Amino acid sequence: MAENILIPLLGKTVEEIKTIVSELGMPAFTAKQITEWIYTKRASSISEMTNISVKNRSILSEKYTVGRQLPAQENASVDGTKKYLFKTESSNFIETVYIPDDDRHTLCVSSQVGCKMNCLFCMTGKQGFTANLTATEILNQILSVPEADKLSNLVFMGMGEPMDNLPNLLRALEILTADYGYAWSPRRVTVSTIGVIPKMKIFLESSKCHLAVSMHSPFAEERLKIMPVQKPYPIHEVIEELKKYDFSHQRRVSFEYIMFNEFNDTMRHAVEMVRLLRGIDCRVNLIRFHAIPGIDLRTSNEEKMIFFRDYLTNNGITTTIRKSRGEDIFAACGMLSTMEKQKAKEATTSETC
Repeated sequence: MAENILIPLLGKTVEEIKTIVSELGMPAFTAKQITEWIYTKRASSISEMTNISVKNRSILSEKYTVGRQLPAQENASVDGTKKYLFKTESSNFIETVYIPDDDRHTLCVSSQVGCKMNCLFCMTGKQGFTANLTATEILNQILSVPEADKLSNLVFMGMGEPMDNLPNLLRALEILTADYGYAWSPRRVTVSTIGVIPKMKIFLESSKCHLAVSMHSPFAEERLKIMPVQKPYPIHEVIEELKKYDFSHQRRVSFEYIMFNEFNDTMRHAVEMVRLLRGIDCRVNLIRFHAIPGIDLRTSNEEKMIFFRDYLTNNGITTTIRKSRGEDIFAACGMLSTMEKQKAKEATTSETC
């Protein structure tokens, strides 16, 4: 007898929940009750929805489930950063990182299992691509970490390229920012991209959330060495597209710049960045590189990073050096999930020997 696979309610829009209620023959007002339980009261099971009749809860439970799942593993850093490992419906692992900083509580959210983009410096890319996360799996990360009620900011900078999973990303963002959902301000949410121009345009037209673009070199030849996306979507074309949008008020665009020693941290790079970014209201975040196995790149020293920051700032580009967090718990994207994936592979191999 085939197992009855329940459909998650988490990740459904209010209109979809109205349709479900209608199809199940429940009163129309039940849709509002279900939506409030999932997104406002944050119920983890249908049995908690106590203002819905026992009969209707039983009917709902035959086909549906809330879809919440707790982390499978937690690693805590000495600096307060925590990395959570979640198991997906397909039995893969994704990472979510909680970063406390004074009164700011940020969650770094994943959008894919693995990644197609294969950036040289990213451990997630070394996994290859396995699957897009559903809106359920994206939202579950935000709801199911122990610090869920503390969160002040979300950054979609975890595993995967968010624009490569655009339908599920936009669905999750709608629910996050809608009045019927979590009612988050879009100004508290930042979505990253390495510059997938067609989908980036759709995102900018469909959402008011902030955008962060991974640059990592202003020179085409150098960027191509570490980011294959440079070939179809050159960074200068990404920037020219962004200049068509207004980032001076509610929405912000930033450029992420991992600094690699003697690769992209010279005066020549700083001068070219000023030239390239002229005419766009933006900021730059300089990031220390967390070393990953098998990659011969090292982070720039503090002196170079300070020089780079000051040069850009003095030339009209607000620039900050991001704090290095959680290095003792493999906080770099993909490190922990890669280890779990390898463990699972080794266990399967030993079972078949």
